Order: sequence, then structure tokens, then C-alpha cells
Amino acid sequence: MRIMCFSPHPDDSELFCGGTLAKYKAQGHDVGVAVMTRGDVGSPTLSREEIAAVREKEARAASAIIGAEFFWLGYDDEFVYDTPEVRRCVIDVLREFKPDVVLCPDKDKDYHPDHTRMGQIIWDTHVMAAVPLIPTAHPALNHIHEIWYHDTSGGIGFEPEVYVDITDVWDTKVKMVECHKSQNDWLQHLYGYPVTYLLDVQFRFRGHQCGCRYAEAFRKARMAPQSVSRNGLLPTAV
Repeated sequence: MRIMCFSPHPDDSELFCGGTLAKYKAQGHDVGVAVMTRGDVGSPTLSREEIAAVREKEARAASAIIGAEFFWLGYDDEFVYDTPEVRRCVIDVLREFKPDVVLCPDKDKDYHPDHTRMGQIIWDTHVMAAVPLIPTAHPALNHIHEIWYHDTSGGIGFEPEVYVDITDVWDTKVKMVECHKSQNDWLQHLYGYPVTYLLDVQFRFRGHQCGCRYAEAFRKARMAPQSVSRNGLLPTAV
């Protein structure tokens, strides 16, 4: 099976579904991480080009911990828009990786415009990626992937349908998140707490909800017809 996370910012995939990605990889599945923006406004001190270079290096290091295939799309942070050019770029990455499942932010529940637009673009292109008359550098897919929306920051407005117990890969998730050292400075600047605080509070709480120590939460995007099993593929990571 092939599972891909589309992340609007360089640290989102590790924060919200890094444990699930690690579990899939440990089970022998193929994992991909696609990062939409350069994270180029995420610093109180560095220039946009300087922080973008730092964040790309951090994101590549985080994906390398689990051996995920990495895609850097390079759009400007805070300026994700649904345009024909953006759609074709996303479609081409999907066609190159050929996922069975795509994880992404919740287009209806998330708080951040880049997140909601990323989720909407993934939703809008999930059929387009299989349409041959929409040309990109890679050929059209021969199947339509599933979409699972991951948790929001703080769990605000998100009602989980499926929990993935990540207790056994918690240390791996923490190492992946800790690769994003620049974001500790940024979160301290904006909110007054480090990224490790968010990790322990949110994912311990999700674990409490489902009866384990740490968990990540998801809900499934509904479509017809479903291209794979009725209950979806995500629960195989449990």
C-alpha cells in the first residue's frame, strides 16, 4: 500500500500524522510526504529566503527518519491559493507517487487558511488525477485514492472517526518533530510555548479518548464510489 501526506507547511505532517506515517512505514508500506509551502515567513529574525532554506532542510531530515519519499513544492507560506497551476502541480505529485491513501488537513474544520485550502485542493483534485485529458508530466492514475483528514491544532472543531494508537512509535514521532528546530523559536515568539508542549498535550488527550497512551485522530472524506474497501485502509495502521 502507498500512503502520502500532503502538508501545507514543513512541520504539519510530523505534528499531526507523523506517528501514523511511521507505523505504516514500519509495516512495510510506501510512505510519501509532500510539502506545499516553503515556510518562508516562519521566523522572527531570519529573512524569507534564509528561513525557507532552513525549513526545507529540517523537513527533509524529518522525512528521512522514516525513509519517506519527499516532495518539496515550494510555494509561498500564507499564500496557498487554488489556481490551475497549483492544481496541476498537486496532480502531478499525486501521479508520481501513486497513493492509495492521502492524508491532509481538514478542509471544513481547520483554522488556518493554508490548511483549509490544502485540504480543499486535495479534495478537488482527487478525481482529476485519474483523468488522462488533464495532462501533466506523469501519466494519469488508474485508480482514485482515499482521503483522510487529520486532526486540527488543539483539536478545535474536529470530531475523530478513527484513532491510530501511536504509543509504540511515539519516540519516532518526537524525533521527527524535533527536526523542526526553527519552529520552537517561532512558536515561542507567537504563542509562548515550544512545539513539544503541543505534542504532549494534544496526542496524549487523543490517546485518553481511545484508551491508549498516545494517538492521532482522523476522519474520512466521503466519496462515491469508494475505490477501495468500504471501511478504508487507514485502520490497518492500528
